[in-house]
Amino acid sequence: MQTTQKLFQHVDWANQEILKALRNTEIKGKSLELFAHILLAERVWLTRLRGEDSSGLPIWAELDLGHCEELMEQNAKGFRAFLADPLLSDPERIVAYANSKGMLFENAVGDILAHVTLHGQYHRGQINLLLRENHFEPVSLDYIMFVR
Repeated sequence: MQTTQKLFQHVDWANQEILKALRNTEIKGKSLELFAHILLAERVWLTRLRGEDSSGLPIWAELDLGHCEELMEQNAKGFRAFLADPLLSDPERIVAYANSKGMLFENAVGDILAHVTLHGQYHRGQINLLLRENHFEPVSLDYIMFVR
């Protein structure tokens, strides 16, 4: 579980770096939409991992940077608490949930946690591409940069 905890520390760090980059550029639009999506999806997955109903939570919504920052902090705190609970965070524990279309699924906690980390990194890469296309320096978010 130490590796997973460290990966979620990286997620929080990478989200903070993207937040800083978006604050320091004039581009918002699609970049802000993608950042909000990362954070909203994190909240949805955390809700599911806790065994709660996520059906009323959006995965796409317009948020300003202030709301993104609040959600980012709530998610980081929530995942820290979740990962600190050995019963809830057991990677083999099966979680049953309904996706945004109401379809029922079951997945292991370990697989869900891996998905959350990879999903965010994928979309942060898209944000970096948009930064570059708008003549801003992309943010170096590789895991190795975090551990250095």
